[in-house]
Amino acid sequence: MSIQVGDKAPDFSLVGLGEGGPEIVKLSEQIGEQNILLLFVPMAYTGVCTTEFCQISAGLGAYSDLNCKVLGISGDNPFAQAAWAEKEGITLKLLSDYDHKATEAYGIAYDQFLPEKNLIMGGVPKRSAFLVDRNGVVQYAQVNDSPGDLPDFSAIKAKLAELS
Repeated sequence: MSIQVGDKAPDFSLVGLGEGGPEIVKLSEQIGEQNILLLFVPMAYTGVCTTEFCQISAGLGAYSDLNCKVLGISGDNPFAQAAWAEKEGITLKLLSDYDHKATEAYGIAYDQFLPEKNLIMGGVPKRSAFLVDRNGVVQYAQVNDSPGDLPDFSAIKAKLAELS
C-alpha cells in the first residue's frame, strides 16, 4: 500500500548530480525550510516522463512562489538522468532511486512494468506525486497505475496555497 495523506514521509538517501559530481540527498535534511514535492516517474527518456519534467521545469517559479522545492525521482542512474536533463532542458533536481528503495518505501513499485511488450521490469516506480510539508508529513498523495496519467498539478498547487 502506498503512503497516504497524514503519513510521515519515509526518509531516503538518493544520489543526484551536483556541480561537483555525485552527491547524496537525504529527504530528512530537506525538510523544515519549505514544502517538498516528490515526483516519481517510471524512467528517463520516455515521452510522458519527458513531458512532465519539461512542463515542471518551465513552471518551477510557480512552485518557488508557493514555498515548494520540487524533486524528480526515477530508477535511472544519475548520469543517465543528467544526460536526459541536458538533452531536454529539464532543470528540476533529479534523484536516482537506482536500487528502488525509495520506491518500495513509498509503496509505489510496479510488480511488472510494460508486460504487454514483454518488458517485465519489476520495481519501476508508478508515476506518483507526494507533497511533504515542513514537518515531514504527506499533505497530498497521488499514485497513478497508468504510466500515461500525469499528476493533478492544479490540485497540488491548491494544496500548496493552503500550506503557505
